[in-house]
Order: sequence, then C-alpha cells, then structure tokens
Amino acid sequence: MLETNDEKPSKCKTLLASMDILTKHIEKALKELDRDSVSEMLDMILRAKSIFVMGTGRSGLVGKAFATRLMHLGLRVYVVGESTTPALHSDDCVVAISGSGETRSIVDLGRVVKEIGATLIAITSKPESSLGEMADVTVRIFGRAKDDGDGDSEEDYLARHLLGEYAKLSELAPLGTTFEITALVFLDAAIAELMVHMGKDSKALKEMHTKLEA
Repeated sequence: MLETNDEKPSKCKTLLASMDILTKHIEKALKELDRDSVSEMLDMILRAKSIFVMGTGRSGLVGKAFATRLMHLGLRVYVVGESTTPALHSDDCVVAISGSGETRSIVDLGRVVKEIGATLIAITSKPESSLGEMADVTVRIFGRAKDDGDGDSEEDYLARHLLGEYAKLSELAPLGTTFEITALVFLDAAIAELMVHMGKDSKALKEMHTKLEA
C-alpha cells in the first residue's frame, strides 16, 4: 500500500520535533542577544590586523565555517591548530567558541592570548565561565552545552510539549547541538552585518570563493 504525503510525517515525529525545538532555540537566542556586546565584537574584528578562530569538535567546525566567510570578506583570518597558521600578535583578535566556556584546551589557549595582549572574543552559553570571564568581550548564545546535565529545564519542558511526557532535550538535540546550531546561525548573521559595515555584496564574496575545488 502506497503512503500519502500526509501519512509520511507521522513516521518522522522525532525529526520534526527536533527541528521545531532547534528553531525555538534560535528564536530565543535572538530575543536574548546583547546587541552591545555583538557590536563590540564586530568592531574588534574590523580593527584587528588578523583574526584567529578557535574551537574544538563541532564548535570547531562552526568556527571554520565562520573563518571561511571572513576570508570571503577579504579579511586576514586563520584557524588555530592548522599547520599554516602564523604567530599571534598583540594587534590581532581571537574568536573562541565554546558552549561550556570550560573546554580545557580553549581556556588554556585563551590565557596565552591574554599573555600576548591580543583581543579575545568569547562565544559561549556560559558568560560566567573561565573563558567568558577572561575575554575582552563575551557574546552569550542561548543553548545547552554538551557538558550540561539532564535535569529539568525550560528546554526539557519544550521537549515534553513536542514529543511527550517523558521526552528530554537530550533526545531531540543531543550533547551541545542547540549551542552549536545557534552559534552557526549567529555567526552567519554576523557576516551579513559585516558585509553592510564593509560595503560588500554577495558578488564581492563570490569573487573571493575558491576556484580550486575538487
């Protein structure tokens, strides 16, 4: 028996609920975003001689996506940990991405950044964390870090509402998914704002796109 389009979504209840809760997280992050800290972050990026981006795991992938767009804007940008990344200097800035703000390697590198005298920008869901406290500017992104517990929360309430009495956020968006997805959206939106500040359009970005793709 063939299934109709109306019947198919019922087989993807968790998928649909997951997309719904991620969308709600992005909406909440937008409402809670501190525009002053975001403006300060953008100014720091534009003033920097070079921009360095760092993160681990999936946050690191979000950082690489952000670095790619910064390169498309014509900015000098590097990803920390790559073999081609040069030395950091005091007139540079570092964008550190960590949901918990306690990722050991990122916190340790953050201390090195401060010792050198470069500008440190933290993107985290925990402004009170070690990384958030040491940064020159901290942008709080609403979302759950992978190290957060599974206790009742506003996010779990949404999960139960979408999927049932026993649902938890960890079933719909495991580990640090909500932070990572929301950070990706935020940083892509930051690129759009930087385009306005720099007088760039999509054509200018396309001209910087690699021509050597396999």
